Amino acid sequence: MNAVRYPVVELRQYTLRPGQRDVLIDLFDRELVESQEAAGMAVVGQFRDLDDPDRFVWIRGFSSMSARARALASFYGGPVWKVHSAPANATMINSDDVLLLRPVTARSGFPAPASARPPARYATAVPSRVLVTLYYRDRPFDQAFADFFDRQARPVLIGTGATPLACLQTEHAENTFPALPVRTGENVFAWLARFPDPARLDDHLRQIEHCADWRDRVLPALSALITGAPQQLRLAPTARSQLR
Repeated sequence: MNAVRYPVVELRQYTLRPGQRDVLIDLFDRELVESQEAAGMAVVGQFRDLDDPDRFVWIRGFSSMSARARALASFYGGPVWKVHSAPANATMINSDDVLLLRPVTARSGFPAPASARPPARYATAVPSRVLVTLYYRDRPFDQAFADFFDRQARPVLIGTGATPLACLQTEHAENTFPALPVRTGENVFAWLARFPDPARLDDHLRQIEHCADWRDRVLPALSALITGAPQQLRLAPTARSQLR
């Protein structure tokens, strides 16, 4: 990876068959992490959606769109996926909810992991939580919005307990691996933050709801720049997630 650790990012949300999430996570964390990275991509993080027991969310990164095409072709055409594709796909109803993203600036990509990824079959629960907030609008997000968010929204979010992880926006380049669909025709700005435990995440959400500065100054200006309400994903990292 170059100066920006993951210049191309996929945020993938899978809708699973009832009761199958832990089945997929066990398979994924055991068989599909190192094998994907050996093919030339990075498994950035994998999560349980706290608001939907049948949703698995994960993120992977690439050094470029052309590298993405090569890495995906290598993995999905390779022996590991051939062995494990059937049991993995059997857990899923839909795997096409995929946002193709890129860091807003060279400094807003994902940080280096604080520690090495735990070994395969590691099963210790992770207390940390990740909050993904997705903003939408009817035109591409521009530098003016990024500057507003960085100067006005970000300080309040940090002041109420959020530790920034990354700030991303839609990558509008053509999908270089059409065998895996991505969402198109959308403009997304994604803010990702980490919290050390569930209580800190809950406290942050309560503080933001009751923060006069956010309610009276930031939120009205933010709402004028986006379309509709933001979407939030409250996520619990799996045992082997590097965003933990």
